[in-house]
Amino acid sequence: MNEGLLLKRTEEFMVNTEEEAKALIENAKAKQLEGGYELTSYSSTKKCKKDESWVIVKLVKVY
Repeated sequence: MNEGLLLKRTEEFMVNTEEEAKALIENAKAKQLEGGYELTSYSSTKKCKKDESWVIVKLVKVY
């Protein structure tokens, strides 16, 4: 059965700090050529619950 051709992938990651989020985004930007994709959008959103906080990073890759 033919699985088709991957066109676009949206990935979401949870990291502990905004610095880790920036590093994750920069890493995705740097690996575009070797990964065979274009990073078309990205975002990071800080989340808090009681005394905990984390950052959600969203990457959209087009192949």
